[in-house]
Amino acid sequence: MAQFPDELLNGYRNFMSGRYAGESERYQRLAKEGQKPKAMIVACCDSRSAPETIFDCGPGELFVVRNVANLVPPYEPDGNYHSTSAALEFAVQSLKVRDIIVMGHGRCGGIGAALSPSAEPLSPGDFIGKWMGLLDKPAEQIRKAGILTSAERQRALERVSIRNSLHNLRTFPCVKILEDAGKMRLHGAWFDISTGELWIMDAASGDFVRPEL
Repeated sequence: MAQFPDELLNGYRNFMSGRYAGESERYQRLAKEGQKPKAMIVACCDSRSAPETIFDCGPGELFVVRNVANLVPPYEPDGNYHSTSAALEFAVQSLKVRDIIVMGHGRCGGIGAALSPSAEPLSPGDFIGKWMGLLDKPAEQIRKAGILTSAERQRALERVSIRNSLHNLRTFPCVKILEDAGKMRLHGAWFDISTGELWIMDAASGDFVRPEL
């Protein structure tokens, strides 16, 4: 059997002697009563943009789904496997979250791949190409904007993809019904890894603005 990574075991030891020791009652209560997060975040699986760290949340406070490029697919109740859609359904119908945030981030590798489909992959891949195909249309439109630099195209698609995912969220009946009734709110956010800046999408204009701190 392969040896478990030492750095993770050391981290676990620190967790048990630090955070868990200080919050053991909270963990025990969560184990007994279950989780009751008020918000769901769809974030990228990039290790540099962890929502719980960015928003300084403790256990039980956020329901987080992470995938490549923080994408939400459209509502497609077919016979295939849909992990993000299943998590969304669980969050809305079972946990009854009232806020859903799609959070992208700067220098996203998935977004970069969508803008450079001809780049040589590390392996042939069975899944990632189809997944990033969710951004084929906006990526093509941005690639054709020749006046933009490479960095500008990257940031543009990172933010356009958030709006695209919010659109797809509204194709889910369980989301649209609640939003139309004023019982659910959808949000877009973008995090800059290099500066720590958080930008929030204005619901009316679609523009991203920095909140006052």
